[in-house]
Amino acid sequence: MQDFILSNLWLMHPNAICYWRSAMAVVALIFYFFSSYQELGIVIFTFAAILDGVDGIVARNCDMVTEWGEWLDPLCDKLTYLPPLIGFAYAGILSTKLIWILVAVELFGQFFARKILSLLSFSVAANNFGKIKAIICFALVIFCALLEENPKVINMGDEVLTACIVLSSASLIFKFIPNRLYADILSTLNFFCGVTSLYLTYNGRFAWAIIIIIIGQLFDLFDGRMAEKHGGTKYGPYLDDIADFVSFGLSPAYIIVRSGGSFGWFFALIFFSGVAYRLIRFVTVDKKRTDLPDGIFNGLPSPAGALVVLGAALVFPPQVLWVIAALSVGLMVSHIRFSHFGRVVLKQIPRPLFILASAAMVIAIAFILKTKSVQLFGYLILSSVCIYMVVCRKWLEPNLPPTSK
Repeated sequence: MQDFILSNLWLMHPNAICYWRSAMAVVALIFYFFSSYQELGIVIFTFAAILDGVDGIVARNCDMVTEWGEWLDPLCDKLTYLPPLIGFAYAGILSTKLIWILVAVELFGQFFARKILSLLSFSVAANNFGKIKAIICFALVIFCALLEENPKVINMGDEVLTACIVLSSASLIFKFIPNRLYADILSTLNFFCGVTSLYLTYNGRFAWAIIIIIIGQLFDLFDGRMAEKHGGTKYGPYLDDIADFVSFGLSPAYIIVRSGGSFGWFFALIFFSGVAYRLIRFVTVDKKRTDLPDGIFNGLPSPAGALVVLGAALVFPPQVLWVIAALSVGLMVSHIRFSHFGRVVLKQIPRPLFILASAAMVIAIAFILKTKSVQLFGYLILSSVCIYMVVCRKWLEPNLPPTSK
């Protein structure tokens, strides 16, 4: 394949692929908005979107990564999905205000921020935020096209568009932050998510409080990996522990108090004590054990234990919530081994699959926010935890060392 690419650079060079897919996007735009061949326009655009992943693969595997290519690739992305999104906005499917906010953020990042970054000798390569955003934008174009032909489908376009704006802004902001501060910033954001969740729970907005905790878990998922990859500060471990205690101990316990009925306070106290014991044991004992490899937890991690309780709080009556809270505590304080999702499981997942899964998760959350289906949200949380526990115990079981006696 490399020989074929090198002998057909006019067609297969990464920069040439960018030009081809941009041209295809223009053709698709004309077919869809200015002719009666809308189906053909959708097919051409879909193929152009798929080529977005091809140019990067070719560049990395054929050693063709260049500064021009790093600048050209995101520009061609924007030229591919922004024009049709603008068209759908003025067709009444998307918010014109939101689409122009996205255009402003994208153009600022492309033509001004990248110039500043290059002067500061910072990397201008796309990060995971930007790649997830690009996939969601491509999917949003297809969704809007299908929605126009099927008006009975729930229109969650504005919710998805808002997620694209957030991801685009995050991609831009994190490029200006020194790498060694990534871990501390993520831990701090996790902490503020826990505090915000407490405030929302106090006001009875349980679903939003749980969404904020899940966002905090996403920050917690990557702070350790960022510390390993880029280093951190001496305050990093303390920030991480405090954030975990608030987001995965105090906040879920308060939700149990408010939604757990007459004995909610009792099981909230049990859960709070279990998380505290779990974190203290991890810091004082498990980190010093030589028979626990890096990335292997002794007992269910507190974020997963919190998710079990949060999902149950949305779905089940108080009596069932009590039982599940006690079961969650039992798993957390047990000596059953689980793998760290970020440090172990994600390393086994191909990066393109991870980015696709992340994009699908964002779209799923947007759908839940649009439909306001609290039970669907709860079942999604519980099923995610079950999948995590099965994967960690079965898929990676051959790699776990025997438990010490």
